[in-house]
Amino acid sequence: MSDPFHDLEEFITADVTHALHEDMRGGDLTALLIPAAARAHAGVITREECVVAGSAWFERCYTELDPDCEVFWHFSDGDSVPANAQLCEIEGNARAMLGAERASLNFLQTLSAVATRTRKFVEALQGTRARIFDTRKTLPGLRMAQKYAVRAGGGVNHRIGLFDGILIKENHIVAAGGVAPALKAAFALLAHAAPAGTPVQIEVENLEQLTEALDSGCRLVLLDNFSLGTMRKAVKIAARYDDNAELEASGGVSLETVRAIAATGVARISAGTLTKDIDAIDLSMRFRMH
Repeated sequence: MSDPFHDLEEFITADVTHALHEDMRGGDLTALLIPAAARAHAGVITREECVVAGSAWFERCYTELDPDCEVFWHFSDGDSVPANAQLCEIEGNARAMLGAERASLNFLQTLSAVATRTRKFVEALQGTRARIFDTRKTLPGLRMAQKYAVRAGGGVNHRIGLFDGILIKENHIVAAGGVAPALKAAFALLAHAAPAGTPVQIEVENLEQLTEALDSGCRLVLLDNFSLGTMRKAVKIAARYDDNAELEASGGVSLETVRAIAATGVARISAGTLTKDIDAIDLSMRFRMH
């Protein structure tokens, strides 16, 4: 499959345009207190340890309002940063910088929070075969931005949306008449309509459904809310088929449980908490007039 981030610039532009319009609409009334030609310098400091993500969104907020504005980064996306470190410095038109301040920090603190949380999961899995995957449980309108941040934190993207992967869930199975009929329809779709390389995955709720899925030719199976003991049994069952069978654990995944889940032998662990249960990184911006 093609890289889902090949057109990331389009998403950055759309995200920033929407954010600035949401905040400014007709303009920044308070910034009009500052002389139009005044120039300023600003620095952004993180008050807590974090993994940086979202620098392109942050920077675009300023260059949209002042094309001559410059941002000088001391760290790159994916870098681990200690508390009280200066992330970047900004030089440009004072009015533009004041207008962009809130939107830019919103992007940087939110995406850095996603990357920071993801990195904690990645570190918790060190030494195991399991990888941490995100989900579609993202903030509305910020799907690509958050999935980018997951990558910056060292995680792996699941499908981007409904368009780039077949994931047969409980209600699909019910509607199709069972695991085997659902998979038969999915493989037919893959052969005649879906783009080449589209993954087919099915969610199962018990070992009987797992066996039926594997017997039907599916080699990517999501174990929904399995206990640790049942996961270990599932791994043994999958091993009887071939080396291409991959099991993914989902449900009840937290920093406290992820290591034990990985110890069952599953290859993938997906966690909605990477993108939906985040606390924005505490950032501070300080201005200095020229």
